[in-house]
Amino acid sequence: MIFKIAFRSIFRNTRRSMTTMLTIAIGTAATLVFGAYTVYVTYGLQTGTVDRVGHLTVYRNGYFDFGSGNPAIWGIPHYEAVLKLITTDPQLKPLIAVATPVQYLTGIASNSDNGESRTFIGTGFIPSDRDRMKHWDEYDVGGRGDDTGLRDDDSSRGIVGEGMARVLGLCGQLRLGNCPKLPTGAPSDTAAASDVANLPKQDFSDLVSRDAPATRKGPSLPRIDLLAATAGGAPNVVDLEIARADPQGVRELDDIYVGMHLNLAQQLVYGRGEHRATGIILQLHRTEDMPRVRARLAQLFKQHGLDLETRDFAEITPFYTQALNLFRSIFSFISIIIGIVVVFTVSNAMGMSVVERTDEIGTTRALGVRRSGIRSQFLVEGILLGAMGATAGVAIAFLVSYAINQQGITWTPPGQAQPVPLKLYMFGAWDMIGTIWALLIVLAAAAALLPANRAARLQIVDALRHV
Repeated sequence: MIFKIAFRSIFRNTRRSMTTMLTIAIGTAATLVFGAYTVYVTYGLQTGTVDRVGHLTVYRNGYFDFGSGNPAIWGIPHYEAVLKLITTDPQLKPLIAVATPVQYLTGIASNSDNGESRTFIGTGFIPSDRDRMKHWDEYDVGGRGDDTGLRDDDSSRGIVGEGMARVLGLCGQLRLGNCPKLPTGAPSDTAAASDVANLPKQDFSDLVSRDAPATRKGPSLPRIDLLAATAGGAPNVVDLEIARADPQGVRELDDIYVGMHLNLAQQLVYGRGEHRATGIILQLHRTEDMPRVRARLAQLFKQHGLDLETRDFAEITPFYTQALNLFRSIFSFISIIIGIVVVFTVSNAMGMSVVERTDEIGTTRALGVRRSGIRSQFLVEGILLGAMGATAGVAIAFLVSYAINQQGITWTPPGQAQPVPLKLYMFGAWDMIGTIWALLIVLAAAAALLPANRAARLQIVDALRHV
C-alpha cells in the first residue's frame, strides 16, 4: 500500500516530478556513457599493449630493475630450453597463445649513402610470432595494426620508425608522405657517421655472411649500418635492409626505433658467442589467466633452479596504468558532480512536496499514522523517483551507445599510431550499470531523507491549520 500511495503522490505535480526524473535520467545516461567509454579505453589500451609486449615477459632475475642499460649481458642463457619448458608444460600450454623470444639492443644506425647517423633502440623478434601477437583481440576492439611484412626465413630485412627514416634520409626511398625536407643551411656533422660507414667490415670476423644486394631478387631496398657493442664489449657491425617505416605512436620512440629479425639482433649483440634472448614474451588467450600463469611460472622456475622472474604488461608499460588512472579519475569526478546535482534536485522536489502537503500530513497523523510512517512514505517517494529516473537513464545510455557504435567513428588512442573504431561498451558492462543504477537510487533516497524527517516532525495541530 505504501508504494501505491507513494506512486500516486509523485504525480500530483506531474511537471515537477517529470523534471526531477529527467534530471536523474540525464545524469544517469551521462555517467553510463562516459563509463562505457572508460571501459572501451581500458580494453583498447590493454589490447594495444598486449599486442606489443604480451601479457607476461620472462626475464633474467634483476634485468627489469638493472638490465635495461645493457641488455646484452642480461640475456637468458639457453633460452630455447626455457621456452620449451614453458610451452610443453601441461598446465600452461592450453593458456598460452604465443610464446616467443625477444632481444633488445642499443647502438648507432648510419646511412652510408648520405652520412647521416643517430642512436637507435632495437628489437629483435621472430616475424611470424610478432604478426600472430597482433591478431589478439579478446575484447573485439578492432583496428589491428599491420603485420611486420618480414619473413622468418629472411633475417636481412627490418623496419624502422618513421622518425628514424626521416633522420636517416630514407623518406624518398621508402615513399613516405608528410616527410619535411631538410632546411637550407641546417647544421651538419658527418664525422661520426663517416667513421661508422667506413669501418672495415672484414675486420669483424664474427659477422655472418649474407647475400650481396646484387644477387637479391626484386627491387633494391635502402640499407643502413648498425653498430653496437657485443656482450663482451667489442664493436660489431651489421647491415640491415629497410623493408618499410612504421609510425610508433610516441615521437621519442618513433625517432629511434629499429625492428629486425631475432637472428640478426643476436648476431649483432653476441657475434659467434652463445646466442641469448633478453626475454620470453607470453601472450595468453585470456587476460584473466595471468595470475594463474604467473604462479605456475614461478613454480616451474623454482623446481628447475632457474634464476628468472616474470613481469606483466602493466609493470613493463607504466603508461598503461597512468592512462587508466587518468580516465578513472575523470570518471569519478564526473560521477561526483552528477551525484551532487541529483541530490539537490531530489531534495528540492521533495521539500516542495512536503510544503504543499502539510495539511495532508496533519490529517494523516490525526488518523493515527506514526511519525515513522510519514517518514517512510516520503522516503519511498524519493526511492521511486530515483528508480524511475535511473531506469530511464539506462535506456537512454543504451540508445546513445548504439547510435555511436553504428556511426563508424575512429580515433587514435594515446600511444598508438593507427586509428581504431570508437565504441561504447554498454553490453557486458553489467557490473558498472548495476552499480551506477543502485547508487543513484541510494542518492535519491538520501536526498529525500531530510524533507522526510521534516515532515515527520510536524506537529499535528500546526499541520492541520496550515494554509
